[in-house]
Amino acid sequence: MRLAAIDIGSNAARLLISDVVRKKEGNPDFNKLNLIRVPLRLGFDVFEKKTISPEKEEMIVKTIKAYKYLIDIYGVKFVKACATSAMRDADNSQRIIARVKEETGIEIKVISGDEEAAVIYENHIVESLNKDNSYLYIDVGGGSTELTFFSENQMVFKQSFNIGTIRILKNQVDEKQWEDMKNTLKEKTRGSKAIVAIGSGGNINKVFSLSKKKDGKSLPLELLKDYYKELGSFPLYERMRIYNLREDRADVIVPALMIYINIMRWTEAKEIFVPKIGLVDGLIQTLFEEVNAAWPG
Repeated sequence: MRLAAIDIGSNAARLLISDVVRKKEGNPDFNKLNLIRVPLRLGFDVFEKKTISPEKEEMIVKTIKAYKYLIDIYGVKFVKACATSAMRDADNSQRIIARVKEETGIEIKVISGDEEAAVIYENHIVESLNKDNSYLYIDVGGGSTELTFFSENQMVFKQSFNIGTIRILKNQVDEKQWEDMKNTLKEKTRGSKAIVAIGSGGNINKVFSLSKKKDGKSLPLELLKDYYKELGSFPLYERMRIYNLREDRADVIVPALMIYINIMRWTEAKEIFVPKIGLVDGLIQTLFEEVNAAWPG
């Protein structure tokens, strides 16, 4: 079964095309065929002006048209497209979504922060981890951070906070928002087993790549602090040159590290695993479950 998922985030739009192989026993195999990222950077419009500019609108339409061509070339049968924080906040998002549907046939659903957190959990990473710990999923995006907390094999809470990398760069996050996140985390995780973080998003994936750690190994909190100081000490273009980063990664990676570090400090998490999954992977899993329920076998 060939599936495609589109995630239109505040920093970038991603298309993931996967082959899913059903098995008689156990979970299906998800094989990535292609993953494409386009840096739309919608949050730079929306978080200040509450609207998507005509230039960005054209970029969205052209991107989805290009994705549609690839989806057709790959012979994909089922597609799921979602948009997150920037499209949630934009006052003209519904008109743009209607235009995309008319010109490409692809219907974009704007999902809430809680839905976003739930979809990320569809990756089921926690099921394969040590049961002696509690686990906190942290997904940092341009417009929001989604948190999902598991303890004693149960989901304790999931919540979205409007604290994201682009919002921080645009000075759109105030002290009260940080305090709300801190107080929520401390209240919800009080008395739990030792917490291990699980990070998703392009920035933590890039930090993991920079660390040269082997897949499956964790990143200690102290290493994240070191990267935060080191990366933050360079001007943007020096950061791009020294670490071989694209501009649309180099500017957001430092505020992303700030978010991960704060969350880990507040929950006393000493390490973070980076399974290199994100919203678009969860969307593929969700789509498979929907299709499988409608057409079992």
